[in-house]
Amino acid sequence: MEDAKLDITFAALAHPVRRAILDRLSKGNATVNELADPFDMSLPAISRHIKVLEHAGLISRGQTAQFRPCQLEPEALKAVASWTGRYRKIWEKRFDNMDQVIKQLGKAEDAE
Repeated sequence: MEDAKLDITFAALAHPVRRAILDRLSKGNATVNELADPFDMSLPAISRHIKVLEHAGLISRGQTAQFRPCQLEPEALKAVASWTGRYRKIWEKRFDNMDQVIKQLGKAEDAE
């Protein structure tokens, strides 16, 4: 079940508009109109992106009078952080190895 949730989350994060919406919501709650403002797309298109993010549990929508502001749900990103964290040591080791190779190449060029 956890893999299915992770699949939905990664699918939601795969689109640049949805990542931009999450970035905006990281600065505070916003209405659909506020989220749509920077994009050259219709409100229904933005609403579809919002529904994908809601389905993934990345955002939620409140109820304030006639407004339904969206808010970021950072807990949903913990699963992504946990999954990618498993590979952190591998990436760091590869970067360290690459750094050593670059330094050796620099020394070889200096010796010439």
